[in-house]
Amino acid sequence: MKKDSLRYARDIVAADPMATFLGIRLKELRRAYACLSLDIRPEYLNSLGRAHGMALSALVDQAAAVAANSTASPALIAEIKVHFLDAVHPGDTVTAEAKAIDIKNTLSLWQVDVRDSSGKLVAAGQALGYHRPPEE
Repeated sequence: MKKDSLRYARDIVAADPMATFLGIRLKELRRAYACLSLDIRPEYLNSLGRAHGMALSALVDQAAAVAANSTASPALIAEIKVHFLDAVHPGDTVTAEAKAIDIKNTLSLWQVDVRDSSGKLVAAGQALGYHRPPEE
């Protein structure tokens, strides 16, 4: 199941239509870990000319979803919480790393750190995954 879940996380979840539309790219995937990136395009800016929280939240959600689906059972992200810590400038590339805090049979908790291209932590998120029983 481990190999199948990694393939599913990479080929299906990481390539979902919204993530593809936004330009979110998978950089690295292991069991219970995912690293994704997003280039901050002009369309992703807020009224102050910095990355909109919506773009960073989408990246946090997607990173957690890919990581959660790399585990033994399929998962949906039921909740995300994001703390915005610093501004991200247009043209920068942000990277989100999702790591498991805790994985149970039906629930998992994920820490997602978002860093700019200089390595500065610009957002910190948590996500709650709901794991469904594998389909027969």
